[in-house]
Amino acid sequence: MSNFTDMMTSMLSGGILTLKLFLIVAVLSVAIGIVVAIGKISKITPLRVILSFYTWIFRGTPLLLQLFFIYFGLPAVGIKLEPMTASVIAFTINYAAYLAEIFRAGIDSIDKGQFEAAKVLGMNYRQTMMKIIIPQALRNVIPPICNESTNLIKDTAMVAAIGVGDLLRGAKEVVMNDFTITPFIAAGIVYLAVISVLVLIFRKLENKYVIS
Repeated sequence: MSNFTDMMTSMLSGGILTLKLFLIVAVLSVAIGIVVAIGKISKITPLRVILSFYTWIFRGTPLLLQLFFIYFGLPAVGIKLEPMTASVIAFTINYAAYLAEIFRAGIDSIDKGQFEAAKVLGMNYRQTMMKIIIPQALRNVIPPICNESTNLIKDTAMVAAIGVGDLLRGAKEVVMNDFTITPFIAAGIVYLAVISVLVLIFRKLENKYVIS
Protein backbone atom coordinates (compact mmCIF):
# COMPACT_ATOMS: atom_id res chain seq x y z
CA MET A 1 0.00 0.00 0.00
CA SER A 2 2.88 2.31 0.81
CA ASN A 3 4.48 1.68 -2.59
CA PHE A 4 1.20 2.39 -4.34
CA THR A 5 0.77 5.61 -2.34
CA ASP A 6 4.31 6.70 -3.15
CA MET A 7 3.76 5.96 -6.84
CA MET A 8 0.54 7.97 -6.96
CA THR A 9 2.10 10.86 -5.04
CA SER A 10 5.13 10.99 -7.35
CA MET A 11 3.03 10.79 -10.51
CA LEU A 12 0.47 13.29 -9.25
CA SER A 13 3.23 15.79 -8.51
CA GLY A 14 4.74 15.20 -11.94
CA GLY A 15 1.34 15.46 -13.62
CA ILE A 16 0.65 18.82 -12.00
CA LEU A 17 4.03 20.13 -13.15
CA THR A 18 3.38 18.85 -16.70
CA LEU A 19 0.01 20.60 -16.77
CA LYS A 20 1.55 23.79 -15.38
CA LEU A 21 4.24 23.76 -18.06
CA PHE A 22 1.64 23.14 -20.76
CA LEU A 23 -0.59 26.02 -19.67
CA ILE A 24 2.25 28.54 -19.32
CA VAL A 25 3.77 27.64 -22.68
CA ALA A 26 0.37 27.58 -24.40
CA VAL A 27 -0.51 31.11 -23.26
CA LEU A 28 2.91 32.61 -23.98
CA SER A 29 3.45 30.88 -27.34
CA VAL A 30 0.02 31.87 -28.65
CA ALA A 31 0.57 35.52 -27.68
CA ILE A 32 4.08 35.62 -29.16
CA GLY A 33 2.99 33.64 -32.21
CA ILE A 34 0.28 36.18 -33.05
CA VAL A 35 2.71 39.09 -32.68
CA VAL A 36 5.31 37.36 -34.86
CA ALA A 37 2.69 36.48 -37.48
CA ILE A 38 1.60 40.13 -37.71
CA GLY A 39 5.24 41.19 -37.94
CA LYS A 40 5.88 38.74 -40.78
CA ILE A 41 3.16 40.28 -42.92
CA SER A 42 4.13 43.89 -42.13
CA LYS A 43 5.61 46.25 -44.69
CA ILE A 44 8.81 46.67 -42.65
CA THR A 45 11.34 44.57 -44.55
CA PRO A 46 14.04 44.28 -41.82
CA LEU A 47 11.40 43.11 -39.36
CA ARG A 48 10.11 40.49 -41.79
CA VAL A 49 13.63 39.24 -42.42
CA ILE A 50 14.45 38.96 -38.70
CA LEU A 51 11.21 37.17 -37.88
CA SER A 52 11.56 34.83 -40.86
CA PHE A 53 15.05 33.94 -39.64
CA TYR A 54 13.66 33.28 -36.15
CA THR A 55 10.94 30.91 -37.40
CA TRP A 56 13.43 29.21 -39.75
CA ILE A 57 15.86 28.52 -36.92
CA PHE A 58 13.40 27.26 -34.35
CA ARG A 59 11.28 25.23 -36.76
CA GLY A 60 14.35 23.73 -38.39
CA THR A 61 16.19 22.48 -35.30
CA PRO A 62 15.08 19.87 -32.74
CA LEU A 63 13.27 21.09 -29.64
CA LEU A 64 15.49 18.90 -27.47
CA LEU A 65 18.60 20.58 -28.90
CA GLN A 66 17.11 23.99 -28.12
CA LEU A 67 16.31 22.86 -24.58
CA PHE A 68 19.86 21.60 -24.07
CA PHE A 69 21.33 24.80 -25.54
CA ILE A 70 19.34 27.01 -23.18
CA TYR A 71 19.93 24.89 -20.06
CA PHE A 72 23.46 23.56 -20.64
CA GLY A 73 24.84 26.03 -23.19
CA LEU A 74 23.89 29.44 -21.84
CA PRO A 75 25.83 28.95 -18.55
CA ALA A 76 28.97 29.09 -20.72
CA VAL A 77 28.22 32.78 -21.31
CA GLY A 78 27.17 33.45 -17.73
CA ILE A 79 23.44 32.82 -18.03
CA LYS A 80 22.30 30.05 -15.69
CA LEU A 81 18.62 29.19 -15.52
CA GLU A 82 16.55 26.92 -13.33
CA PRO A 83 15.35 23.76 -15.14
CA MET A 84 11.70 24.88 -15.15
CA THR A 85 12.58 28.35 -16.41
CA ALA A 86 14.79 26.92 -19.16
CA SER A 87 11.97 24.56 -20.14
CA VAL A 88 9.40 27.36 -20.37
CA ILE A 89 11.74 29.50 -22.51
CA ALA A 90 12.72 26.65 -24.85
CA PHE A 91 9.17 25.40 -25.35
CA THR A 92 7.73 28.89 -25.74
CA ILE A 93 10.12 30.11 -28.41
CA ASN A 94 9.84 26.79 -30.27
CA TYR A 95 6.06 26.59 -30.29
CA ALA A 96 5.69 30.32 -30.92
CA ALA A 97 7.66 29.82 -34.16
CA TYR A 98 5.29 27.08 -35.31
CA LEU A 99 2.18 28.97 -34.24
CA ALA A 100 3.42 32.13 -35.98
CA GLU A 101 3.36 30.29 -39.30
CA ILE A 102 -0.08 28.90 -38.54
CA PHE A 103 -1.44 32.34 -37.63
CA ARG A 104 0.23 33.92 -40.67
CA ALA A 105 -1.47 31.40 -42.93
CA GLY A 106 -4.75 32.07 -41.16
CA ILE A 107 -4.40 35.82 -41.69
CA ASP A 108 -3.49 35.32 -45.35
CA SER A 109 -6.64 33.22 -45.79
CA ILE A 110 -8.88 36.20 -44.99
CA ASP A 111 -10.29 37.93 -48.05
CA LYS A 112 -8.30 41.09 -48.82
CA GLY A 113 -11.57 42.91 -49.42
CA GLN A 114 -12.13 42.96 -45.67
CA PHE A 115 -9.06 45.15 -45.25
CA GLU A 116 -10.51 47.58 -47.77
CA ALA A 117 -13.92 47.49 -46.11
CA ALA A 118 -12.36 48.27 -42.74
CA LYS A 119 -10.45 51.15 -44.27
CA VAL A 120 -13.67 52.57 -45.70
CA LEU A 121 -15.20 52.35 -42.23
CA GLY A 122 -12.36 54.51 -40.91
CA MET A 123 -10.50 51.79 -39.00
CA ASN A 124 -6.73 51.99 -38.65
CA TYR A 125 -4.44 48.98 -39.13
CA ARG A 126 -4.46 47.95 -35.47
CA GLN A 127 -8.25 48.15 -35.22
CA THR A 128 -8.64 46.20 -38.44
CA MET A 129 -6.35 43.41 -37.24
CA MET A 130 -7.72 43.17 -33.70
CA LYS A 131 -11.43 43.52 -34.46
CA ILE A 132 -11.82 41.91 -37.88
CA ILE A 133 -8.88 39.92 -39.20
CA ILE A 134 -7.39 38.12 -36.18
CA PRO A 135 -10.75 36.84 -34.79
CA GLN A 136 -11.55 35.27 -38.16
CA ALA A 137 -8.02 33.94 -38.59
CA LEU A 138 -8.17 32.26 -35.17
CA ARG A 139 -11.33 30.44 -36.18
CA ASN A 140 -9.68 29.21 -39.35
CA VAL A 141 -6.62 27.81 -37.56
CA ILE A 142 -8.35 25.86 -34.79
CA PRO A 143 -7.54 22.43 -36.35
CA PRO A 144 -3.76 23.00 -36.65
CA ILE A 145 -3.67 24.61 -33.18
CA CYS A 146 -5.28 21.44 -31.84
CA ASN A 147 -2.48 19.41 -33.42
CA GLU A 148 0.17 21.65 -31.87
CA SER A 149 -1.52 21.43 -28.46
CA THR A 150 -1.45 17.64 -28.47
CA ASN A 151 2.18 17.74 -29.59
CA LEU A 152 2.99 20.10 -26.74
CA ILE A 153 1.51 17.74 -24.15
CA LYS A 154 3.64 14.89 -25.48
CA ASP A 155 6.76 17.02 -25.88
CA THR A 156 6.68 18.08 -22.23
CA ALA A 157 8.17 14.66 -21.49
CA MET A 158 11.48 16.03 -22.83
CA VAL A 159 11.97 18.18 -19.74
CA ALA A 160 12.87 15.04 -17.79
CA ALA A 161 16.17 15.18 -19.70
CA ILE A 162 17.25 18.24 -17.69
CA GLY A 163 15.90 17.09 -14.34
CA VAL A 164 12.43 18.61 -14.27
CA GLY A 165 10.10 16.35 -12.28
CA ASP A 166 7.34 16.00 -14.85
CA LEU A 167 4.88 13.11 -15.21
CA LEU A 168 7.28 10.87 -17.13
CA ARG A 169 10.16 11.49 -14.73
CA GLY A 170 7.89 10.67 -11.80
CA ALA A 171 6.95 7.39 -13.46
CA LYS A 172 10.59 6.61 -14.25
CA GLU A 173 11.66 7.13 -10.64
CA VAL A 174 9.03 4.71 -9.39
CA VAL A 175 10.03 2.14 -12.02
CA MET A 176 13.69 2.36 -10.99
CA ASN A 177 12.86 2.05 -7.28
CA ASP A 178 10.22 -0.70 -7.46
CA PHE A 179 11.21 -2.55 -10.66
CA THR A 180 7.69 -2.46 -12.11
CA ILE A 181 6.42 -1.11 -15.45
CA THR A 182 3.04 -0.17 -14.01
CA PRO A 183 3.95 3.55 -13.66
CA PHE A 184 4.84 3.75 -17.37
CA ILE A 185 1.45 2.27 -18.26
CA ALA A 186 -0.27 4.69 -15.87
CA ALA A 187 1.67 7.63 -17.34
CA GLY A 188 0.63 6.58 -20.84
CA ILE A 189 -3.02 6.45 -19.76
CA VAL A 190 -2.75 9.93 -18.22
CA TYR A 191 -1.22 11.37 -21.42
CA LEU A 192 -3.93 9.72 -23.51
CA ALA A 193 -6.65 11.06 -21.21
CA VAL A 194 -5.35 14.63 -21.28
CA ILE A 195 -4.89 14.59 -25.06
CA SER A 196 -8.37 13.11 -25.54
CA VAL A 197 -9.87 15.94 -23.48
CA LEU A 198 -7.93 18.52 -25.52
CA VAL A 199 -9.08 16.99 -28.81
CA LEU A 200 -12.68 16.98 -27.59
CA ILE A 201 -12.48 20.65 -26.58
CA PHE A 202 -10.97 21.70 -29.90
CA ARG A 203 -13.49 19.59 -31.82
CA LYS A 204 -16.32 21.43 -30.11
CA LEU A 205 -14.65 24.76 -30.86
CA GLU A 206 -14.14 23.71 -34.48
CA ASN A 207 -17.78 22.72 -34.90
CA LYS A 208 -18.87 26.03 -33.40
CA TYR A 209 -16.46 28.53 -34.92
CA VAL A 210 -14.63 27.21 -37.97
CA ILE A 211 -15.63 29.03 -41.13
CA SER A 212 -16.44 26.59 -43.88
